[in-house]
Amino acid sequence: MKLKLLILSQYFPPEIGAPQNRLFELAVRLQKKGIDVSILTAMPNYPNMEVQDDYKGLKHHYEEMDNLKVYRSSIYVSKNTSIVSRLKNYFSFVWSSYKNRKKLEGNFDFILCESPPLFLGISAYLISKSKKAKLIFNVSDLWPESAEKLGIVNNKFLLKMATYLEEFFYKKSALITGQTQGIVKNIKDRFPNKNVYWLPNGVDSELFKPDNKNQKWRVENGFTQQDILFFYGGILGHAQGLEIIIEASKSFKGQKNIHFILMGAGPEKEKLMALKETYKIENFHFLDPVKKTKIGEVISSIDASIIPLKKLPLFEGAIPSKIFENLAMEKPIILGVNGEAKELFIEKGKCGLHFEPENVDDLVSCINKLIAKPELKKQFGESGRKFAKSHFDRDILANNFYDELISLKN
Repeated sequence: MKLKLLILSQYFPPEIGAPQNRLFELAVRLQKKGIDVSILTAMPNYPNMEVQDDYKGLKHHYEEMDNLKVYRSSIYVSKNTSIVSRLKNYFSFVWSSYKNRKKLEGNFDFILCESPPLFLGISAYLISKSKKAKLIFNVSDLWPESAEKLGIVNNKFLLKMATYLEEFFYKKSALITGQTQGIVKNIKDRFPNKNVYWLPNGVDSELFKPDNKNQKWRVENGFTQQDILFFYGGILGHAQGLEIIIEASKSFKGQKNIHFILMGAGPEKEKLMALKETYKIENFHFLDPVKKTKIGEVISSIDASIIPLKKLPLFEGAIPSKIFENLAMEKPIILGVNGEAKELFIEKGKCGLHFEPENVDDLVSCINKLIAKPELKKQFGESGRKFAKSHFDRDILANNFYDELISLKN
């Protein structure tokens, strides 16, 4: 009899983003391994915080994606970033997803809950009880710790209640999965008797292959073969500290063949665009995000990816998901993240250069080094693909997790 897995996540394709891609790719592979996978998620709205046209006005919706059964529930969305709006957003889906459990067919062996948002664990725990499923709590960001350190939540009562919930969900889980080794260690140190498993992000190394001859995107966007393109693609949010790329680009204002590209959407976009206009930087470009199927064309056309985060101890355990596709396509990274990411991809994998987070001069130095020594681009690129394929290939990760599920079931 087939194992049945329900993935509960506020975020899922057709939305664009790290958790969306990670969960979809994992689900597809587990389905191919013989597990009956269903998804319970929200109406797609992220990161624009507006329900997409095909789903507007719907309270619930069913569709199939790559043979996955996808159940969607309503969610409150607002462009207001206040804590009240955030909580309304989170709890509206907690309620609607729990209510929508009645649409799900039969019981399940496991329910995997994506956190954050932490509060979704309420729905996951209740559904696990009603569907006789073992709870797997997937932690992609330590919450409320990260929310407090980023200044997103300062209310002491809310933080105390969130900490209580976090600990409750860990205690009730048959398995806790962490996206980074830092997350896994944090949880193991606090809950030494719990089963904690490293389930990192990864890449389809067969889909994302080196293709330096494919310069279609470069040509379509007005860049020449002689131009050197430094690229950031992803959420334009507070945590990334993307002002540093604009500040660094000022050092290259007179070099017309050096270009900086920010591709994405998010709450900081307008602020960043205004900063670019203030500095009057002509070789700095903002581009809208592309569909997942097109990102390979973009990466094949660039010279290097800049991947920054704010200089916070919290982020020393972070691994930005945008690293993986770049490595698989033999593109060097310029990494502004300390801790685990630096150890893995700079020191161990030799995949690129590191700059101290929020240090503009350090970033400028890295950019100049790649410009002056083009042979480094090839060297880092080849090392990056080798490292990604051997350690972070999605097929390997899914196979290992499948074995963990079989062990958990028995």
